[in-house]
This record gives sequence, structure tokens and C-alpha cells, in this order.
Amino acid sequence: MAKRKKYPKLPNGYGSIKRLSGKNRTNPFGVYPPTKEFDLNGVPVSQKAICYVDDWYKGFTVLTWYRNGEYYEGREKELSSDSEELKHQITGILSKFNQSQREVADQKTFEEIYQEYYLWKFHKLHDHMEKKTTMEYSMRAAYKNCESIHGRSFRSLTANDLQEVVDNCPKKHSSLELIIVLFHQMYAYAEANDLVDKDYSKFVKINKTDDDEHGEPFSGSDLKILWNHQDNETVEMLLIMCYSGFRISAYLDMKTDLEEEYFRGGVKTAAGKDRIVPIHSAILPLVRRRLDRHGTYLPNSASNFRNDMYATLKSLGIKKHTPHDCRHTFSMLCDKYGVNENDKKTMLGHAFSDVTNKVYRHRELDALRKQIEQIKCR
Repeated sequence: MAKRKKYPKLPNGYGSIKRLSGKNRTNPFGVYPPTKEFDLNGVPVSQKAICYVDDWYKGFTVLTWYRNGEYYEGREKELSSDSEELKHQITGILSKFNQSQREVADQKTFEEIYQEYYLWKFHKLHDHMEKKTTMEYSMRAAYKNCESIHGRSFRSLTANDLQEVVDNCPKKHSSLELIIVLFHQMYAYAEANDLVDKDYSKFVKINKTDDDEHGEPFSGSDLKILWNHQDNETVEMLLIMCYSGFRISAYLDMKTDLEEEYFRGGVKTAAGKDRIVPIHSAILPLVRRRLDRHGTYLPNSASNFRNDMYATLKSLGIKKHTPHDCRHTFSMLCDKYGVNENDKKTMLGHAFSDVTNKVYRHRELDALRKQIEQIKCR
């Protein structure tokens, strides 16, 4: 099969020219304006094509007209057939432009990339005074803990530089998790905008012992009370946490596949990251309801959720618990209902002691679902 022809790289923010699927198209190239809108999750909203053309270089000319306010509907028909001279000129222009853009990107500091990322992610500046979401508070706190590299060139940073930030941070394990979440998201943004050569965040881990692994699970009678009040928004979230086993920080960046019915998340630690946990059938309606209502798991600040949690438990006659106790509850339920020990460790993101399990521990989603469904919820 013949290789598809490669075309010059367009400058950032210039728009895009996409070859459409299907054969025998008269105009196989769609010409699209720069993306300016994002959904609540920061995903670019699809743009309507400016027009369709039969040649990539014609598409570039259309984009140039569009950017200069010189395009009008149907103007692409004025363009002549392929011109080797035009192609050569455009390739030269783009080469010089991209080299200049590369030089500018090389000078951008960690702080400057963070400010760009924050504006892209939240559609407002870092120093805005309006009410902030849980994710904003978390990202701002994580950024503050990266002060040692604020002035460094972002592209020059290596995995060792990022690891040093995490290793030298005196804060608790949960704060280190947020730093790594920030690294992951900033590098994803930077890669999408050609501001970095490689995602070094995926090599960073937490070497500090998890200081949040102490706690007390909810009792059976406590869980019964929670299920009887599942319509309460705070209780709703507590039940989701008790039957999925993630740390509260993981829900800030949680991916949820409602079609395949699983969570995908978890901060990278020495035990691993980005693990898949099936959504227990009992909490699936709660997950759907919460995401339909808020679009996220924690719409308010983490401190507000904790305060709501403490007040709600008190009103229900349940003694005080921390959010991390929900993770202990999941572990307790796995033990109580005979979930396979290795599958329990997989879903909790715990490290394995033997080499075989560390290297070959790959469980199908259906196998994990069979295990988690052994847990009774009433």
C-alpha cells in the first residue's frame, strides 16, 4: 500500500487542513479555522470547515486568506491547478516560520506554559478573583509547590528535573499526587501545541511512603445508612468512592467510560498509574446522575466537600470519617466478599511483591468486573 504524502507542518494556531476519508472525492481536503472553543473537559469543539479543496497547498492559501480577512465563500475556485513553484514557496515560508516559532517556544518558561495551560483549561487567568473550582485550587497548589522550576525553560526540563521537584517537596503524599497530575496535564497541553519534544511527566513517580494509608473503613451499618440516603449529593459521592477505591485526588482528573462502564484514573506512584476499575452496577446510576448534573465528580473545592461530608455524617449519626476512609472501605469490602487478592491490589493500585505479578499482571475488564460484582451493596 502506497504511503500517504506528507505535507509541511502548519504553524500553531494557523488552522488545519485534513484529508478526508473515502476514495474518489473531488475535493478530499477539508480546510478548518483555528480552534477557539473548548467543552467543559477542555476538549476542542469541532469547527465547521471553511471549504473543501482538491489540493493541500490550495488549502494553505485559503487559510492565509481567512486569517487576513480576505476569504469569501467560493474564492477557492479562483485558484489555479497545482503549481510546483507555489509549493516550493509555501514550503520555504513554513520552514522559516516554524523555525522562528521553535526559537520562541524554546524561551518559554515553566511559569509561562503554566499560565497558557491554565487559561486554556479554565478559560480565565491564574490570578482571577472569582470563585474557583476544586480542580483550580488543586492545580494552583501544585504549581506553587513547583517554585524551583518556575523560571526554567520548559523545553529544557528533563525527567530528572521533574523528579527532583517531587522528591524535594516536604508536603504529604496527596500533595505530591497533585504535582504529578499538573505535570501530566501541562505536558499534554505542550505536546498538543509543539512546545515540548517529549512527555517527561510519564517517567516521574512518588518515592515517598503513602502517609494516607491509615484510617478506618465505614462499618456495615454505616453503609446501610448511606444507601438509605443516596439521594443526598454528598452521600452519593461517598458511595461512589467507597465502591471504587480511588484516592480523592484521582477524581479531579478521572476519566469515565459510561458505555463500557469503567473508571480510568489514578496518579502515578511507584505502584503504577492510570488504572482501570469497573463501575460496580450498584453505583452506576449514581455515577451517571452525578456526571449528568455536574459534568465532574467534585464541582466544589476539596475543602468544601470535606466540610459537607463531616456535616452530613454528623446529621446521619455516623461518626467522623475522612475521604480516604472510603478507600479503606473498598479494601474492606473486597476482603469481606472474597475478591481475589491480586485483583484487589490491581484495582487499588497497590504494588506487587513478586516479579511475576509486577510484570505480567494484566487483567481483562470483564475478569475484574466479575470480581468487583461479588461485593454486595445492601
